Amino acid sequence: MLNQYFLHFEESKIVTPLYAFDIDYLNIPKYVGLSKEQILENYRILLTYLNIPWFLALDMPDFPSSASGLFHFFEVKKLFMLDYLILIFSGMGTLWFVRHLNRRRESWRLLPYFRQGTLIPLAILLALLVSFDTLFVLFHKVFFNNDAWLFNATTDPIILALPAEFFMHSFLLAFGLIEVFLILGYFTTKYRISAPSR
Repeated sequence: MLNQYFLHFEESKIVTPLYAFDIDYLNIPKYVGLSKEQILENYRILLTYLNIPWFLALDMPDFPSSASGLFHFFEVKKLFMLDYLILIFSGMGTLWFVRHLNRRRESWRLLPYFRQGTLIPLAILLALLVSFDTLFVLFHKVFFNNDAWLFNATTDPIILALPAEFFMHSFLLAFGLIEVFLILGYFTTKYRISAPSR
């Protein structure tokens, strides 16, 4: 009972504006034969499974899954968990470094990192726009040492609800936001340095 309540609570917190937009933009209901609300419900269940460590079983009510498909999502879940660990430890290290520079009044040292950092998302965004399909396949070959990611729409119809275009939009949005944060970080730091101390 408590576990079921927590599931619904977690699902309600997962915001999916991009996917909600793409459901209409890519006309996904036409390919899966479900309403937008049904597709979003299954998508939230999938995201809950991928993001919450103690949810160990994936059961989407409107999308049956093969053993191979479930195994791939399990591998994706492990990548998500690794990403969160990296985010936590790198975030702690970054926070310590920034506070250290602030105490020494050396925030100016951050400016080169921001300047050079803005080039990385731009390069990735350009590569995604030029050859997304190639990079998408390469990504899977690098991070997965099997072919479980090659879904069969007959046994794993969820693939019809997750077209490649959606993943491209997700990557573009993610690296676009990173670029914006780096630019904001640069100008915020520059302003703090130039502002008269009180």
